[in-house]
Amino acid sequence: MKSVLICLLALCCGRALADEQMLTLSTRPGVTQRLLLLEPPGQPLASLILFTGGEGTLKLSDGGQLRAGAGNFLVRTRQRWAGQGFQVAVVDAPSDHPDNISRNDFRSSAEHAADMAVVIDELRRRADVPVWLVGTSRGTTSAAAIGIRLQTRVAGLVLTSTINHDRGNVAAMDLSQLTLPVLLVQHRHDQCKESLPANVQPVLDGLLKARPRALLEFDGGQDRGDPCQAWAAHGYNGIEDEVISQVAAWIKQHQP
Repeated sequence: MKSVLICLLALCCGRALADEQMLTLSTRPGVTQRLLLLEPPGQPLASLILFTGGEGTLKLSDGGQLRAGAGNFLVRTRQRWAGQGFQVAVVDAPSDHPDNISRNDFRSSAEHAADMAVVIDELRRRADVPVWLVGTSRGTTSAAAIGIRLQTRVAGLVLTSTINHDRGNVAAMDLSQLTLPVLLVQHRHDQCKESLPANVQPVLDGLLKARPRALLEFDGGQDRGDPCQAWAAHGYNGIEDEVISQVAAWIKQHQP
């Protein structure tokens, strides 16, 4: 029997924000999974599970405060995704891998997929709408691997700044198993060696049976700091609204 601990978070004033809560779900024996849940007003159009990059940790406190990863593209824009009419879950690392889920291939593991199966069940309990997996950078390893394992339970995948080289390479997965919609999102000037635009084609080619499959490419914004971090082109710095609006439109167009 899974337990749910709900902590309401205080939201800042200004533009209307979605209600944000922290949930703690019991997933595998002795393991818990924390996440931030955003619920838009009214019935959501779909649910999105957002996977941050890097080490995959938010280090959520008992009160639901982010102690890591706040600047990540998907994490910092979570309210904007909810503003598109989606129920949004931003997942932390599970309790048995609190410091790094990119180590030892956990992102590709059956255990990671089992944790997300519980998250999917919780989202569907709250809103009976399709569930999409959305990853950025190393979060694309999670989204793609879980999509392969659980594709009968998810509506589609969105992979932004896809890992296409070395550890966690999405192109090296058995993408031919995927028959659901898959959208790749890429900044044309991403200089991160793990997600170079020149290496996107093998990922797209691997999606032989994905229906549909598509690539959205973007320009512009600001390219600052480490090329693999959130404020570089890799993290769509300065063009967040353009990216989110186009991705959201694609998801809505390809709902089951």
